[in-house]
Amino acid sequence: MDIEMKTPNKKQKIIISVTNDLVADNRVHKVAGSLIKFGFDVLLVGRKLKGSLPVSREYKTKRFKLLFNKGAMFYACYNIRLFFFLLFAKAEIFLSNDLDTLPANFLVSKIRNKKLVYDSHEYFTEVPELVNRPRIKRIWENIEKRILPKIKLSYTVCNSIANVYNEKYGIEMKVVRNIPPCNSETGSKQTPLFYELTKRKKVILYQGAVNMGRGIEQVIEAMQYVDDAFFAIIGDGDIYDDAKKLVSQLYLKGKVFFLGKVPFNELAANTKKAYIGISLEQNIGLNYYYALPNKLFDYIRANLPVLASRLPEIENIVKTYDIGCFIENHNPKHIAEKINYMLNSPEQYQTWKENLQKASAELCWENEEEILREIFL
Repeated sequence: MDIEMKTPNKKQKIIISVTNDLVADNRVHKVAGSLIKFGFDVLLVGRKLKGSLPVSREYKTKRFKLLFNKGAMFYACYNIRLFFFLLFAKAEIFLSNDLDTLPANFLVSKIRNKKLVYDSHEYFTEVPELVNRPRIKRIWENIEKRILPKIKLSYTVCNSIANVYNEKYGIEMKVVRNIPPCNSETGSKQTPLFYELTKRKKVILYQGAVNMGRGIEQVIEAMQYVDDAFFAIIGDGDIYDDAKKLVSQLYLKGKVFFLGKVPFNELAANTKKAYIGISLEQNIGLNYYYALPNKLFDYIRANLPVLASRLPEIENIVKTYDIGCFIENHNPKHIAEKINYMLNSPEQYQTWKENLQKASAELCWENEEEILREIFL
């Protein structure tokens, strides 16, 4: 059956807003690419940090320089700056990514009577950074409670989070998972350090935000009991410096390596050369409990077996396709046992690799893209 391919009557402009520096946000990049394919003119707005890498895309980008880059003053300054930018910018549609960009987008969409779409990348009010900060959490919950019920068009990353928002606010939030395109190029340009590591030993890889609750510290400790392998961490985040200190304290500098941020157009070349991918999110809040991490699909596209937590969305993918194994707790010795099993079970490893090929063929951005088409056209 032929699918009717809708396109805008004219080339409408969409302004996408995020609070990051645009360098490593692969989900937003894929959405922008899809919107261009649908016939829209796209502008992506974020912020520029002191160490931000340059960005060059097929669509226009703009990054704000702000006086504050963290805490309440950052969110306030960013939304004020974004509010005035959107107020006078030429655009027909605003796409707000996550709750921290929604106040400005919502207010301007009402003032200018413009179409607003909301992309919730996570269960924002349940992120670990807010779980133990009840006053700050209440502020975000109040923002969410006031705005979300009035949003007509929205989508999120997994069914569990969509169901929560549907139950809380009676909204029909669709699901667009963050899956790489089927025809995505993995490239050949590896980070020099990563290239040297993979030449010498098998590499256990964590890629993504280096934040609390991701199991990173526990894997570092587990490396005391793992031989003939390196642990490589690609990314940056709140616990980056603490993780490096832990490595020094445990005398693991020869086993654990930090590569920092890697542009997503170069990331896949590293991912596909690793031996095991780590996705060990902890149950420290509903956001992590319902997590379906981007890196899980990146590992699948790179044909990389996964060591994973038994959280519902993660377990469903890993178990359905049989592409790795699970930890039962976050004890470092237990994690080390699982890593050593994966490193030293060649027949099982080969089975996972074969299953990954099947999973990669089924899990494609092109399928998720059709949900976006329904929302925007």
